Amino acid sequence: MESQQEVMVVEKVCEIYEEISKLGDLNPSSHVNNLFTQLVTICTTPCQIEVSQLNQQVRETIAKLIRLCGKAEGLLESHYSTLIGSHENPLNHMKLFPYYSNYLKLSHLEFTMLTTHCTQVPSQLAFVGSGPLPLTSIILATHYLTQTCFHNYDMDPSANAKAHGLVSSNPDLSKRMFFHTDDILNVSNGLKDYNVVYLAALVGMDHEEKAEIIKHLAKFMAPGAILLLRSAHSARAFLYPVVDPSSDLKGFEVLSVFHPTDEVINSVIVARKHLVTQGTYSAVLASKCSGVEGFNPFIHGNVIEELTVEDQA
Repeated sequence: MESQQEVMVVEKVCEIYEEISKLGDLNPSSHVNNLFTQLVTICTTPCQIEVSQLNQQVRETIAKLIRLCGKAEGLLESHYSTLIGSHENPLNHMKLFPYYSNYLKLSHLEFTMLTTHCTQVPSQLAFVGSGPLPLTSIILATHYLTQTCFHNYDMDPSANAKAHGLVSSNPDLSKRMFFHTDDILNVSNGLKDYNVVYLAALVGMDHEEKAEIIKHLAKFMAPGAILLLRSAHSARAFLYPVVDPSSDLKGFEVLSVFHPTDEVINSVIVARKHLVTQGTYSAVLASKCSGVEGFNPFIHGNVIEELTVEDQA
């Protein structure tokens, strides 16, 4: 039975959806920003809502809301990418993006999770759904994976052009950051080149689309490669699609799951492509990881670690 608080959260989210759905323009403005700030605030309220248990009408509303959120997020990132890119040294102005601190926290968390499950620093990393403002790739490349090459995939050529403009003047990242305009479903054997693949939260806007992409990655990623996915949990699932680690990751071994309880929105799932044989995995990993110090020994096992913010402190 739903608690009074959970009922209030669902009702408020549906009210905000009705307001957002009537907007003709989702580009950043004081009104648009205010509505989405309200939405994020209500969706980060501590509660235990299971979206799959809500009635069909509410689930349909949530599905439409997620698509509107995705569109608005893309417009917000495009706006700030243009603004940041107008400076002589764009990478010195990334803090202009209002959620930059959230990305710093999320990137640090994800790197920490990767170090637990990857033997060595990856030489090649793919980020699927990088968008016009590839903050995660930039933060990781600048602060954590300083010798790794980043291959950013997005279907929108204008998004890739803006993203490329942010790093093109940087003597380091311009040599390590690559942008591919393609649907990841059209990339097959090339996926075997990456020993880490990031899947952005908004790649696959509903369960069917997400499942098709995960199935494709399971087919073509290298055995033993790491897949890091962003998902959502509880009321945060009103903002982003949910990946269920217990049922949606066929072909992968789930290694860690993190659900945030602070201002960070996305849950993080780390999984490993099933191995053909242990020997095959070792050969693949050795050929695709650089020998840079800093990554912990690989941890074997099938235990899913349910991490909390306190565990990360």
